[in-house]
Amino acid sequence: MDSAAATDGPAVRLTDVRKTYQVGEPVHALDGVSLDIPRGSYTAVMGPSGSGKSTLMNVIGCLDTPTEGQVFVNGEEVTAMGDRERTRIRGEEVGFVFQTFNLMPRMTAVENVALPLVFRGIGGSERRKQAADILERVGLGDRLDHVPNELSGGQRQRVAIARALVSDPAIILADEPTGNLDTTTGEQIMGLFEELHAEGNTVMMVTHERAIAEHAERVIHIVDGKIESVEELAGVEQ
Repeated sequence: MDSAAATDGPAVRLTDVRKTYQVGEPVHALDGVSLDIPRGSYTAVMGPSGSGKSTLMNVIGCLDTPTEGQVFVNGEEVTAMGDRERTRIRGEEVGFVFQTFNLMPRMTAVENVALPLVFRGIGGSERRKQAADILERVGLGDRLDHVPNELSGGQRQRVAIARALVSDPAIILADEPTGNLDTTTGEQIMGLFEELHAEGNTVMMVTHERAIAEHAERVIHIVDGKIESVEELAGVEQ
C-alpha cells in the first residue's frame, strides 16, 4: 500500500457503477451500484444466481471494467487506468480466493504462494521466505514442498488464502471459498478468515450460504444488479 493518504478512506469505493452486457437485449449485470467497503471490515455478498454478485467482485478485483461509474481501490481510481496499471493494482492491492483453488498443479505450496511475487520482481530467496512465512501463518509450515494433489481440499484452500495474502493486499476477495469443502473443513476455513479479519485485513466474500455469510460483520444483498439492502449483523464474534 503505497500511499499513506489511501489509508484514510475506504478500502474500496464504487460510485454509480453500471455494467451492461450486449447479448441480444442488453443485460444490466450492475445497475447503479454505489458502495463503500470500509478498511478492516468483513463483508459478505449474497443474492440469487444472476444477481450480479460475481460481476461486482470482478469489477472490484480489476478483472472486469464497468460500463459507467467509478471504482476506487485503496484510494486509486482504477476506472481511469489503462490495462497495465489495472494489472498492477490487481497484483498488489487485491488478493483472490476462489472456490476451485486455482493452484498450479506442478508447483509446490511455497511456489504457488510465491507466484504473485515473481511479477513484482522480488528475488527467489526472498520470495520463498515471504511465502513460507505466510504458509506458516495459515498452519501449513510443514507442507511447503507438497504439490496440490498431495494436500487435502482444506489444505489447498489454505494455500490459496496464503497466496492471496502474500502481497499484503488492500482487500481479500473470496468467491464461494467453502463451496468445494465439506462442512467441517469449511468451518475451519471460515475460522481462518475470522482470524485474518481480527488481524486487520479487509475481507469481502461472495456466498450463497446464510450460515457462511453470518461470519461477516455485514451482508450486502444484491438483486438484479442493484443493492437491495445492507444488513448489519449484531453479536458477531470477532
